[in-house]
Amino acid sequence: MTTRAVHTSETTYTAQPSAPGPGTGRRVLRAVALAATVPYLCLKGAWLAGSHIGIPDGSVLLEPGMFFKVANAVTLVMDAAVIVLALVFTRPWGRRVPSWLLTLPVFVATGLLVPIVVAFPAQLLMRAVGLGPDAAAEAAKEPFLDPWVFNAVYSGFIVQAIALAGLFVPYARKRWGSRWRGVQGKRLPSPTGVVAGAAAALAVAVAAVQLTWAFGGTAGLNAAQIAQFNPETGVVFATHGICALVAGAGAVSLARGGARPARWALAVAWTGAAAAASWGLWLLIAATGSTDAANEVTTAMVLTYAGQMITGLLAATVLARFLASRRSTA
Repeated sequence: MTTRAVHTSETTYTAQPSAPGPGTGRRVLRAVALAATVPYLCLKGAWLAGSHIGIPDGSVLLEPGMFFKVANAVTLVMDAAVIVLALVFTRPWGRRVPSWLLTLPVFVATGLLVPIVVAFPAQLLMRAVGLGPDAAAEAAKEPFLDPWVFNAVYSGFIVQAIALAGLFVPYARKRWGSRWRGVQGKRLPSPTGVVAGAAAALAVAVAAVQLTWAFGGTAGLNAAQIAQFNPETGVVFATHGICALVAGAGAVSLARGGARPARWALAVAWTGAAAAASWGLWLLIAATGSTDAANEVTTAMVLTYAGQMITGLLAATVLARFLASRRSTA
């Protein structure tokens, strides 16, 4: 048997250039996004461990049963997903994550965070100018969470939303930028137009109900919601109604095509569809979780929340069809 020595001079190694890391701005945004998850994760972890920090006596959150324990576990995992997304958007391996695996968490994160970004500052502004709940509304309010919890958690959500948006946009531009370059182009073939029309019609119906509630209408609300209504809760109703309208308008715009820039139509449809679908589902789940007679779920509430969710899903269907058509021509 003979052996032949292989010398390093006989083998040529070609150094592969490594992908450039994120710039300073993106590293800062990543750190901000990660830090913004800490308050929520700590609270949820404490509650799952049995702590009552931030939960006043008499709160529905202290009721026995598995619903709120499961809800706390699920929402803890959802907020932890923000950490994963921040890393996906800034690490080299993030470009290799399959699109189908990334779409759902980004869609849900957009949908859950955008209405908070809109509604919570508006609520703070209304309170600052003296339009917050009066003494009667405060007295009628059932104990739920200490005020500082809302301020800490929602402020963290807003920071997360801003940081994730700043990370996602350049990531998406590099990976899928060809999908939204130029104008919308041709009208999408049937039955996409029918789906878009259904989304728009349902959006108008949902928005009509939500905006009626926003301005003090009581038809279809339960006793607790009527007793606790104030301008701040009106802001929440109005936000959900507007998001439904945005979803319907975005779906119609994408289906019709035209000379409008594709990126703006996509941004509108994505944001509206995500907000309507995600919050519609969340409200539908939350409405069925309470056992308090005063919080009895009405038929109007179930239909409105279901309609909100379906509006978002229909708009998302049109969005997916539009992106598929752009892929074939990219």
